[in-house]
Parts: sequence; structure tokens; C-alpha cells
Amino acid sequence: MLGHMVHLQRLRVERPSDDWPDGYPFNVPVIRALEPLAFTSEVTFFVGENGSGKSALLEAIACAVNAITAGSESVKTDPTLAPARALARHFRLSWTKRTNRGLFLRAEDFFGYVKHMAQTRAELEQDLAGLDEAYKGRSAEALGWARVPYMRELGEMKRRYGRGLDAYSHGESFIEFAQARFVPNGLYLLDEPEAALSPKRQLAFLALMMQAISRGGQFIVATHSPILMAYPGAVIFSFDDAHLHPVAYDELEHVWLTRSFLNKPEQWLNHLIEESDQTDTEA
Repeated sequence: MLGHMVHLQRLRVERPSDDWPDGYPFNVPVIRALEPLAFTSEVTFFVGENGSGKSALLEAIACAVNAITAGSESVKTDPTLAPARALARHFRLSWTKRTNRGLFLRAEDFFGYVKHMAQTRAELEQDLAGLDEAYKGRSAEALGWARVPYMRELGEMKRRYGRGLDAYSHGESFIEFAQARFVPNGLYLLDEPEAALSPKRQLAFLALMMQAISRGGQFIVATHSPILMAYPGAVIFSFDDAHLHPVAYDELEHVWLTRSFLNKPEQWLNHLIEESDQTDTEA
């Protein structure tokens, strides 16, 4: 399945002589201890507990490569990425072949993107409807030319997303979005894409990743999903234990904990109930 050349090959950190600045994200243990990081597979996963630094590193990489975003804000201007931009200034990147294609997407950004697209389409349709009144008494040719830019933009939105992302369920719209935005030779930086997806849709998303990789794509994904982490040949970096290190799929806590729960859910639930009762008694 794999075997295509990666785009982003290596990340090196250039620390200032007086050590890291104070504050986030420099105070995150994984970031403070960050060593050169090699990307040897078309799929790299960042895995760890909440607050372990995986999103911080992914965002900084997105800023360092000047990645394309889904929304109107770029990585250069998005105020929520100011800490990531500060960290990215210390990154030095090595490429096998530089690409300007691809996408940076955080789970929370997708909600805003769908809303923005729906609002944009509604405004275009409203402006288009108002042209008949505005061009009353003028020639049909003049009206036709005035309609062209609106029709072109609406047509492009329909070509990309069909009836509109807001016309689908959240999971369906995310799959439609990925189908439209996964282009050849792209670098995709994704933060928890599984947030929008059911287990079945996660499998569909894996299929889209495979298609994109067959066309020269590379993925770096921060995730909690054991389904996505199972991608064949992927390299998985754990952010737990305060340092970044590769880990085998079957050794991941996410994997063995999920397996253990699914094999014996009653046992796990009874254990949680006992712990809850004990906590109430102590309180």
C-alpha cells in the first residue's frame, strides 16, 4: 500500500541560546524535550493524552509549512495559532520535494467552515435574486453578464460539495469535504478528524486516505482513534511519558484499553460503579 516518497522528511528544532521562552507551548514537556523528528512514512500519527502536546506540535508544523486552511483565516493570521507561530519560528524543515498543496484542519474548524459555506451560498443566492430588480429596464444581455460571477461561484461550490455540506449529517459532510479537498501530492495535517465520524465513517475516511496516498499524499494526524491508527505501515509517535517516541500499534494504551473494554464491558462497568460508590462513601 505504501512506498510513495514523503514530502516533509525531517523537522529540526533550533533552540535559542538562553533556552525556551516561558509559557505555552514551550512549557509542554514534549515540546521542551523535542529532538529532530524524521517522517519516514506517508502516514504519521501523533498519539497521547489530552494536553500532551500533540496538537501544539501539529499546529506549529502547519504554521512552519504555511499550510492551506479550510476557513477564511490563514495560519499567518489566525489569532488562535499565535503560540504555534511562535514555536514554528524555531523549526527547520527538510523536504524530499516541497509541496504547496494539501490542508491543515482542526476538528473545531470544520464546524465553522460548514457554517461559513452555508452563509456564503445564501448570500450569493440572495444577491443573484436581487439582480432582476436591479437590472429592470436593461437588456437581457446586461443581466446575463451581471449574473455570471454569481453563477460561477455557486457552480464551483456545487461542483465541490454537491447540494452543500450543511445538507448532510456532520459525518457525511466531513467525508464529502475530504473527497473534495484531498488532491494529488498534498500534505495533510489533521487534528482529530475522527471527532466528526462514526466507526463506519472512520473506515470510509481510511479509504480516502489510501486514495490520496496513491496520488502522492502525505498525512500527519493527531488522533485518539484506534481505527485510524491501524493504517498499514503508519508510524505512530506517542506523546506520553513527557518525550516523543515511536510505539507499535498493539502497545498503545488506546488500543489495548479499547480491546479490553469491548471484550468485557460488564466487568469494566462494574469496576467503574464500584469505584464511584467508594468515592461517594469516602465523601
